[in-house]
Amino acid sequence: MATSAHVDTFARDHLPPPSALPEFRFDRPELQLPERLNVATELLDRWVAQGQGERIAVIGEHDGQPFAWTYAELQQRANRIAHVLVRRLGLVAGNRVLLRGANTPMMAACWFGVIKAGGIAVGSMPLLRERELQPLVDKARVTHALCDARLADALQALRADRPQLAQLLFFNGDGGAGSLEAEMAAQPTDFATVDTAADDTALIAFTSGTTGVPKGTMHFHRDVIAGCRCWPPHVLRASAEDRFIGSPPLAFTFGLGGLLMFPLSIGASTVLLEKVSPDALLTAIERHRASVCFTAPTSYRAMALALADASPRPDLTSLRKCVSAGEALPAATRALWKQATGIELIDGIGSTELFHIFISADEAHARPGATGLPVPGYVATVLDEQGRELPHGQVGRLAVKGPTGCKYLADDRQASYVQGGWNLTGDAYLIDDDGQFVYQARTDDMIISGGYNIAGPEVESALLLHPAVAECGVVGVADEARGQIVKAFVVLKPGHAGDDALAKDLQDFCKQTIAPYKYPRAIEFRGSLPRTETGKLQRFRLRTEG
Repeated sequence: MATSAHVDTFARDHLPPPSALPEFRFDRPELQLPERLNVATELLDRWVAQGQGERIAVIGEHDGQPFAWTYAELQQRANRIAHVLVRRLGLVAGNRVLLRGANTPMMAACWFGVIKAGGIAVGSMPLLRERELQPLVDKARVTHALCDARLADALQALRADRPQLAQLLFFNGDGGAGSLEAEMAAQPTDFATVDTAADDTALIAFTSGTTGVPKGTMHFHRDVIAGCRCWPPHVLRASAEDRFIGSPPLAFTFGLGGLLMFPLSIGASTVLLEKVSPDALLTAIERHRASVCFTAPTSYRAMALALADASPRPDLTSLRKCVSAGEALPAATRALWKQATGIELIDGIGSTELFHIFISADEAHARPGATGLPVPGYVATVLDEQGRELPHGQVGRLAVKGPTGCKYLADDRQASYVQGGWNLTGDAYLIDDDGQFVYQARTDDMIISGGYNIAGPEVESALLLHPAVAECGVVGVADEARGQIVKAFVVLKPGHAGDDALAKDLQDFCKQTIAPYKYPRAIEFRGSLPRTETGKLQRFRLRTEG
């Protein structure tokens, strides 16, 4: 490790021991990173230093009206925030700063202000309540917080018995005395970005909670930059003229990478929207003439269905690249989106533990049902329960190595995620004869029924082909005779009634679409399905409720 710039050594002290870390690979020229590295210097300061400061960096909306900040303006605001953190709130390098708010330019400025000051950004989903924030604050030993004034209540309640959270400022309120904006106004626009080590922690990202128990994942400055140098140039291939847009929160690494790190790494611009329903996202793409979109499969399906009925239809002619991640992309959703827009989705699998996408396929190599190939910089395989590589065609545990890898914050689950130098993502995959990685299920979502292994997402994909189905989730539920049976929770499109006749029709449809033994023996119709803020289906809740 290089000499750390962190005065507060909490993060380094709570890294997993070296023996518990995965193997890190830096075998490509673009991954030969220097020992001293700061994300803010690389993604923000350098554009201003190179005379590109007048390029548009971030675009937001206020009272329905768009506004834009240049790279120079974003840098100046980040510099002022860094001064507030250091001079006003007493931050020292290595302190953890909770960032709480929706996707806005001000949130982006706060993120870079923390990083410039040598702090560690701790993201939190905007909808989290006090009870859900508590384990994040306690586990990361958060010392400071910058919070949107509209989300103040939960944080105010939480800090009542946490004196370390006395260092708290609010933004996006009235801008009056005591606000972050007022404090910023008294600070200079230049700041000497802290000279952090490449292996100093830059952020602690908490998993999105599909299992109900979030884990804190630590990412070094080098992890973020490596993430910008692997998937984006080799698969996305965007340019400085692109305008990014999407729905995932910046607190989620899918959103942080896709909507802030990746566009700024190439000098592009990004649109940061606070509330992004599928209908609102379609409107925003048209309004901002966005060209690169990031969202989850569920959102693409909803947008495709909305386009089919839209009159007038939104103008999406600016859109040229669409990225799907966060959960498995059903073939039916890929086909629906292409039919609606003519655009082939770029699919990928990533994880909070590895920062972003590590297996993917670009538009030219996309194939329905397959995720793709390991992104340059990463290697992947499929292992059995004993850690042996499986031949093509056999289902096993996805295992990945690359320049990023799992570093849980003081969590015994490190030993489950990292084995033999591999990151075991918790996904069941097979490799087909063409070397493509084909998703089966989460390893804990495999259903064993009557001696058969059944992947819930495969049944979901079959159900989504039915014209009455808008959304669905499939899990295994206990059954005395079979051990488990397949149960489907189905949300119907308007105009369809969830009755016994439709349930039987769906079962028969599945039997004709996939192997008959995989059909859902139980079907429950729902008005909605439980999802995380990032759009991931919470199957653990369906299992509990089922």
